[in-house]
Amino acid sequence: MRLSIVNPALSLCDLVGDDYMKAVCRARSFAAGVDPEQLLAVAEEKVEFYPASFQKRVDELIDYVGQKVCDGYSRSAAGASTKAFANASRTYLAPLSGFGLIRIGEDGRAYLISKSEHYHASLGHCFPGYRLIENAKKLGIANITHNNSRGHITRRLEEELIRIANGIDRSDCRGLEHVLASEEPHVLNRVLNLETGSLAVEAALKMMLGRFYKLEQTFDTPPHTGKTPVFLVIADNEGGKQANYHGTTTLTQTMRGLWPELLSKLENGLLLVRSVRINDSGHFEELVKTYDKGDTKVAGFFHELILMNYGGIRLSESFLQAAYQICRDRGIPTIVDEIQSCIWSPRLFHYKEYGLEPDFVSVGKGFPGGQYPASKILSTTPMDNLNQFGALVTNGQEELASLAYLVTMEFAQANSEYTSALGDYYEGELKALAKRHSELIERIEGQRHLSAIFFNSADKAIGFIEILNHAGIDISAQTYKARCPPSALTKIPLTATYKMVDFLIRKMDQALNKL
Repeated sequence: MRLSIVNPALSLCDLVGDDYMKAVCRARSFAAGVDPEQLLAVAEEKVEFYPASFQKRVDELIDYVGQKVCDGYSRSAAGASTKAFANASRTYLAPLSGFGLIRIGEDGRAYLISKSEHYHASLGHCFPGYRLIENAKKLGIANITHNNSRGHITRRLEEELIRIANGIDRSDCRGLEHVLASEEPHVLNRVLNLETGSLAVEAALKMMLGRFYKLEQTFDTPPHTGKTPVFLVIADNEGGKQANYHGTTTLTQTMRGLWPELLSKLENGLLLVRSVRINDSGHFEELVKTYDKGDTKVAGFFHELILMNYGGIRLSESFLQAAYQICRDRGIPTIVDEIQSCIWSPRLFHYKEYGLEPDFVSVGKGFPGGQYPASKILSTTPMDNLNQFGALVTNGQEELASLAYLVTMEFAQANSEYTSALGDYYEGELKALAKRHSELIERIEGQRHLSAIFFNSADKAIGFIEILNHAGIDISAQTYKARCPPSALTKIPLTATYKMVDFLIRKMDQALNKL
């Protein structure tokens, strides 16, 4: 039986608290000279997150994918970007508008966002539930805050992230208080609000480095002072570092093979980066035995769950559970980088499906639904070793960004069964497609909404993508990484419908037949 999308209806009072919203209305009444009852009506307005009429129109628009639906815009600005960005730009794809699963480009054509607009439009375009953000603006809720003036909504979000990460029932206030007060290892109870996934992961890196080097001269001597920190990352199929991706800060870029000369100098006593073969727990154990002794100490294990920058390969439960047990036995911190996968799991955090207990979890992209750049790093009390300026960003505490998180999370929790069912259906249809075209397709990788098609040749993968792009389907090929099988990457929104999946699979089938 095909499930339907659940349509929650909530007000700002429901989402962030009645008492708080009454206080907001009193403050706005004074500041703007407006009747507080008029303001309270806005705070109490129930907003439907995904009304049936909206979903009906979304499904209707699928029939127009690839067609020219309006006059485009031919006088688009040239911009003033760098050569690399200018060369990569395809301005005809830039949005004139968007609605649900559809983007209308500057060429006037309708495009299917089968990559969720490069992985962050988790609820598609113009998600109706985000009208609560507009209501918050009407009430003067200040988006502009700073680290020492984090607002109620941001602090409430922090508690909600910790509650869900620890599997605490919404009504169990005492259980949440217990977790927040815990000083035990592997208990996530700290949240740093940052702006991008790169900064979130870098904050974890800094906390790991803080066990070897002082952030400031006045700090206590770190527990592993004098030892060289060794960071473990996921290897590519040539044993190099191109499979992992943990952001664009300089040190995390060295982890994936960039700045090789800089890394060579860093590895002359300051730090080491070593790559673990994909899903090879024996190799992981071997590296730990080699580097977690003497003058070196394994400082941390960095990993994603689905390698969306390396063909969509999925790390196995058995590999990660074995690696985590080794790390637990040796006191090695672990970070699961969920910038790509978070919110797409029926449990919101994908690592929970693996039964893992990480020391750090980075989240972003899908949680604010593309409304704001707002990433977080969740960590534990034992890893809380930075001062305020150790991982500081001016805009990380934005209240409206936190509200976007809460809206997305409410919808995702209400639709966990739908997410699971639709995702399983999509993955199953892809596997059936691969079976029908086994002469072209090697296998399906990833999981549910985050699925990739592995081709037997790069030429076929590129041809497949070109056909689909011409048909108005936004999908891309990954054919340039070290010994990574050429793949076509997809990441359909949580609001994807069965009609969208059937349409996408049919278009893929037609493209494969043409090859």
